[in-house]
Amino acid sequence: MAKRLRQALEALAAVTAWGLFRLLPLDMASAVGGRLGRLIGPHLRATRTARRNLARALPEVDESTRERIVLAMWDNLGRVIGEFPHLHRIAAERVELVGREWVDLLRDDGQPGIFISGHLGNWELNGAVARRHGLPLHLIYRAANNPWVERLYRAGRRDAAGALIQKGSEGARQALKVLKGGGHLGLLIDQKMNDGIPIPFFGREAMTAPAVAQFATRFGCPLVPARVERLGGAHFRVTVLPPLEPPPPGPDANRLLLTRVNALLEEWIRATPEQWLWLHRRWPE
Repeated sequence: MAKRLRQALEALAAVTAWGLFRLLPLDMASAVGGRLGRLIGPHLRATRTARRNLARALPEVDESTRERIVLAMWDNLGRVIGEFPHLHRIAAERVELVGREWVDLLRDDGQPGIFISGHLGNWELNGAVARRHGLPLHLIYRAANNPWVERLYRAGRRDAAGALIQKGSEGARQALKVLKGGGHLGLLIDQKMNDGIPIPFFGREAMTAPAVAQFATRFGCPLVPARVERLGGAHFRVTVLPPLEPPPPGPDANRLLLTRVNALLEEWIRATPEQWLWLHRRWPE
């Protein structure tokens, strides 16, 4: 009973926030979300995880700079939440797309493909931008624990994906079916997976989900990195890079590919550390 009450209150708060942000003009929704993120975020327990991750990943950065990064991270996360009801408009009006030729190539080559990205900028834009350019992605995501909030998330992502696939064994089967049918997947590859593979990330081994490499090597399909950068306010650049070169066949093929993926992700984060979600427990204690 207590759990259902807590979930009901969470859902009420989420629906209320969604409604308010949807009513606000886009720029105001983004700014209000950022302001709330800066006010509330630093007082949450998750901030300790962010500080610890920053100290481990960027030991050369002094404490005052780390605190600035943490505060800016909360601003970015708040903006992502405020912008959530406006994804379709942002994709149509506020995105500079670099590397469109790679989107067109994957759309027209008649083969399956996989887009990979991380929790940078407004990561929800990856699917919305691809769909706008004629390439609907089947987005693989981690479902919310609260079923009512989950329904809200799915409704909000409806314009940003060809379909949504929850992580898990059933989701893996759905993903395989998509690739076998020549479809395209979209994955965020920067979260911890307890039963993943230890792969270097910021100089330390991090448990990394192997599925993206397994899919790419099994189907021989392009693995295309896409980076989202916040340029200021609710304006963005999405950079789609050429497909990663496949590693030589062999028992270490997946590990080599994941190492390249983590190295690229690390490069993006070092460039704009304030835009990455430092809240994931990427490294073992």
